[in-house]
Amino acid sequence: MTHARAVAGGLLVTAAACVLAWALAFPGASLSAALVRAMADAAAVVTVGLAAVPALDGPRYRDELLRRATAPLLAASAVWLAAELVRLVLATAEAAGRGVAQVGLRTVWDFSVLTAPGRAALVTIAAAAAVCLAAGLAPRTVPAAAVTVGTAAIGVVGHPLTGHLGEDALGGVAVAVHTLAAALWCGVLAALVLTVTHRGQWARVLPRFSALSLASVGVLLVGGVAASMAMLASPGQLVTTDWGRVLCAKLALTAALLVLAWRNRASWLPDARAHRSSAGFSRARAYTELALMATTLAAAATLAVTG
Repeated sequence: MTHARAVAGGLLVTAAACVLAWALAFPGASLSAALVRAMADAAAVVTVGLAAVPALDGPRYRDELLRRATAPLLAASAVWLAAELVRLVLATAEAAGRGVAQVGLRTVWDFSVLTAPGRAALVTIAAAAAVCLAAGLAPRTVPAAAVTVGTAAIGVVGHPLTGHLGEDALGGVAVAVHTLAAALWCGVLAALVLTVTHRGQWARVLPRFSALSLASVGVLLVGGVAASMAMLASPGQLVTTDWGRVLCAKLALTAALLVLAWRNRASWLPDARAHRSSAGFSRARAYTELALMATTLAAAATLAVTG
């Protein structure tokens, strides 16, 4: 499967999962808002992963991954930037109670500087633009890559801090940490598919990815549990509210993803480390996990715009 086909497949899976999650949330969510949110979140996740992936290889080979990640990083950050701009216009229209065609630049500007969600959007847009410029113009060195990772991380946590939990400081931090951990786990795996081409590379980077994903999953679970507890007033809300049903779907998908990831850790990782897995086999394993990740991400995006 070529990279273009893999990206197209990922977009199709994400869109289909968004529609299903929207149906669960109906009438509490806008399909257009969910789709744009999912697109922005997916692009942000891939951007974080591509910025961070060179750190998984040894110093001798790191420059190779830096070079291979440059073009995909530029593309992903550009899509992220474009999706965030569209997302800002949609949020402005919703806040103003107008159609998108009736929203002018002045209204968008006022929403951006006078509201917390608007200012968070500006931070995210600035981060996406900075990463895009760095990918296109800055030298691809290890220090520059570290700065790029930090910049992308700032962009990723902007919106979660002003979502459902924006008025709850502890809950806001929990969901931001949860989101960043998910971005590292999912984004780095996507980046490996886009940059790793041969068996020897998989043997070097997959054990490091496994260690990173284990830590990310631990943080993700702690943050997710804390955020869910902050959102829920009673367990009954899981079935009686629009966002509760979407949250249940997200929890079920996360559980399935954890089972699949653990199975891969138990079988794929030893085979790759021992050079028994071809590059094609490793990519196929990664595609399966990424499809489930994309579905879970779409549910999370729909949850964020529900209610």
